[in-house]
Amino acid sequence: MGIPLPTVVKDVGYHQVFLKDSIKLADYHYNLQQYQKAIPLYQKGVDFDVKNKGKYLKKLALCEAGLGNSKKSTAYLEQLLITDFDVDFINHEGFDKIRSTSEFKSLDEKYIPKHNIWSFVYLFIAAIGFYTAILINFNKKIEVSARLLISAFIFIHSVFIFHISIAVSNYQYEYPHSYLMSTGFSFLYGPLLYLYFRKVVLNKKFGYADLLHLIPTLVFLVYIIPIYTLSHTEKLSLMLQRVRQGLNPSDSELLVLLVLLKLTSLIVYGYFIRKLYFINSKKVAAQNGNNVWQRNLYAIHMLYVCSYGAYGILISNTIASGVLYHFQVLSMALMVLYLGYSANIQPIVFNGVLRYTNQLFPKYEKSGLTFSLSLELKNNLEHLFEVDKIYKENTINLEMVAERLNTTRHNTSQIINEHFNLSFHELVNKYRIQEAKEILCDDQQRNLNIIDIAYEVGYNNKVTFNKAFKKDTQLTPSQFLKLMPPLRA
Repeated sequence: MGIPLPTVVKDVGYHQVFLKDSIKLADYHYNLQQYQKAIPLYQKGVDFDVKNKGKYLKKLALCEAGLGNSKKSTAYLEQLLITDFDVDFINHEGFDKIRSTSEFKSLDEKYIPKHNIWSFVYLFIAAIGFYTAILINFNKKIEVSARLLISAFIFIHSVFIFHISIAVSNYQYEYPHSYLMSTGFSFLYGPLLYLYFRKVVLNKKFGYADLLHLIPTLVFLVYIIPIYTLSHTEKLSLMLQRVRQGLNPSDSELLVLLVLLKLTSLIVYGYFIRKLYFINSKKVAAQNGNNVWQRNLYAIHMLYVCSYGAYGILISNTIASGVLYHFQVLSMALMVLYLGYSANIQPIVFNGVLRYTNQLFPKYEKSGLTFSLSLELKNNLEHLFEVDKIYKENTINLEMVAERLNTTRHNTSQIINEHFNLSFHELVNKYRIQEAKEILCDDQQRNLNIIDIAYEVGYNNKVTFNKAFKKDTQLTPSQFLKLMPPLRA
């Protein structure tokens, strides 16, 4: 007589046999496209065979798709992806019947890797950023600490943009180690730009006390490094868990807190950068220079601060699309492109060197005009206008002035633009109107007609003279004369 098996073992064996027979029957109905009969049998497999749950979820999704139930089919598909991530299964021909439905399209958009215009643009800009960071680091003309700070600033921007490129194309599921890849730099944007500005404005070296600026990043790394060390599967599981909760898979569970802290950091450092910018503006003005490059850098950073505030509100409300979402990324992209342009066109600006030209669009970068020749031509030009008073000649033009300077028309235009920050016609009008005002001040008895004064300073007609005079003084010549105090006898 054999030893009777425990009841529990009997039950387990019974369920296994019953489940095996049920699945065979479910497969039989499925092959005959009798989906209504197969569905309850596959559901038993989901309930009792956890190890093979994914296999039954696939069949349930296909059964519901065969019946045209897109909502139920995509619900099973999403369970499958969270349980056993097999994104290729979405492309199964069994879903062709429901592929055009809104539910299936939504699932496809959420999980299937695909490139779009945003992912291509961001990937391209990130590549430019990485190239620029390398280019600056190998440029020996840039002071060491300045190039390290600004290249690091460009690098973290590029990592963030690259991360966004991965996220908007759904490749974070293919490469789970991209999870939070740019988040570790969250508190470095402000400090790096501030320390760079301080270096080029005040020429202050990096000291031990400056390590305090890195404390927020170091504290945050204590939290995030354990996440970075997770396995491929564990990171994928974290992302899918966020999807199940209706959240953006690329973000941290501390998203709202991180956004608030990062925005605070950006605003605080933005204030300090602003102070340095104005100190630099005064220094530049005293040296008759031009700080267009620093001004643009500061303006783009502040644009990013504002756009990041809007971005924070959006992602805190689980909105990861739309113009406002992309605007903060575009402001970062603008920073990378501007710095990349500067690094290629005139890298010396990274040392904080003052320039006469607008470095965003250096129109005369390749003119070959040396600094000493530029000053010489400027002095000669001033002599022509202030001593020879060639502006009085009503046939004056750029070619004529270039001939008298014994240089090219191009060089003459460059001299006027760089040293006077005016166009040729604006310069001529400036001298003409200045002399006209002097004549009017000396002729308060009105012995001269307005047209006589116009002819005297080089204009061919009264209308052009009045227009230029009013543009300069906001008054007509007659109104200007009335405001003058009477001459003493």
